Amino acid sequence: MKKIIYSFILLGVCQVVMAQQNKNAVENTSKLETIDKSLNFLLMGDFGRHGQFYQKEVAAQMGNAAKTIDSDFVISVGDNFYPNGVQSTQDYAWIASFESIYTAYSLQNDWFVTLGNHDYRGNPQAEIDYTKVSRRWQMPSAYFSKTFELKGGDKVLVLFMDTSPFIDSYYEKGNMMYDNLIAQDTTAQKKWLVKELAVNDKTVKWKIVVGHHPLYSGGKRKESPDTAAFEKKFATIFDTYKVDAYLCGHEHDLQVIQPKGRYTTQFLSGSACEVRPTGKREGTMFSAETAGFMTFSITNSSLLAQVVDAEGKVIYKTTIEKK
Repeated sequence: MKKIIYSFILLGVCQVVMAQQNKNAVENTSKLETIDKSLNFLLMGDFGRHGQFYQKEVAAQMGNAAKTIDSDFVISVGDNFYPNGVQSTQDYAWIASFESIYTAYSLQNDWFVTLGNHDYRGNPQAEIDYTKVSRRWQMPSAYFSKTFELKGGDKVLVLFMDTSPFIDSYYEKGNMMYDNLIAQDTTAQKKWLVKELAVNDKTVKWKIVVGHHPLYSGGKRKESPDTAAFEKKFATIFDTYKVDAYLCGHEHDLQVIQPKGRYTTQFLSGSACEVRPTGKREGTMFSAETAGFMTFSITNSSLLAQVVDAEGKVIYKTTIEKK
C-alpha cells in the first residue's frame, strides 16, 4: 500500500515539474519578437541523432517558437541523418530522427531541406524521394529554388544548394561519399545558381541562398582549406548578385558573420542537436557554442533574425534593412 501511495506522490511531483518546465518554455519563447504581415520561418541543421544529445530539447523549443511567430515553414541546412544518412524511404531513421521528434502541431508545415555531407554517406536520392512520401518534407531535387510572396506582392527568392559536391577534400579515393559525389555535375549547378540569381524581376526584394557548408567560420573549421576554397568559389558570386543572406550549418554551433567589404550576411545554424566549441573571426557579429536554432521574419523593408537556445531563450537578434 505504501508503495502505491509513494508512486502516486512521485507521479504528482513529476507532473508539477513538467508543467513548470512547459510554462517556463512558453515564457522564454514569448520573448521572441513578432512582426505583423511578415514571412516567418525557422532555420536549423545538423539534427538527426534519434533524439539524442539536445535534439528533443531543441525540437520542443522549435515548436514553441513556430507557434509564437506563426511560422510559415522550416528550413534545414543538411546533415539530416547521422551518422550515415538513410538507405531508403523506409529507413527507420525517418521515424527515429524526424517524424517522432518534430511532433508539435506548429511544425507540421513545409520543411525545405538541403543535403549535408553525412547525407551523402547514405543514399541522397532517398531523401529526395521522401518528398513523395511525406506531406511536409520538401526536397524535389538535390538543388532547387522556391519563391515566397510577401504582403503587397513583393517576393523572397530562396535558392537551395547542394554544397557537398563542391568540397574538394571529399573526392579522395576511399571516402565513403565518393561514388555519390562523382555522379553530381557541379558545373551545371553553378550555372543554375548564377542564372537564378541574375533574375530580372523587380518584385524580388530579397535573395537568400541555403547550403550546408559555410563560407566563413570562427569555429572548428575556421582555418580549414575546405572553408577557404568554398568562400573563394561562391562569396564573390553572392556579392555580385546581391544575396542578402546565406543560411548554412556544418559547424555545430550558432554564428552570424559579415566580413568587411562583403554584401552577404551569413547565418550559421548547425546546433539543432550536437554542440561543439566555437569562436570568432573577422566579421563575427555573434557566436555561441550552445544548442539551438534561428527564426526569421521578413517584410518588404527588413529581415529580422533571432537566435533561440535549447531553453527557449532569445540570445541574439539582428535586423538587416533592405539596401
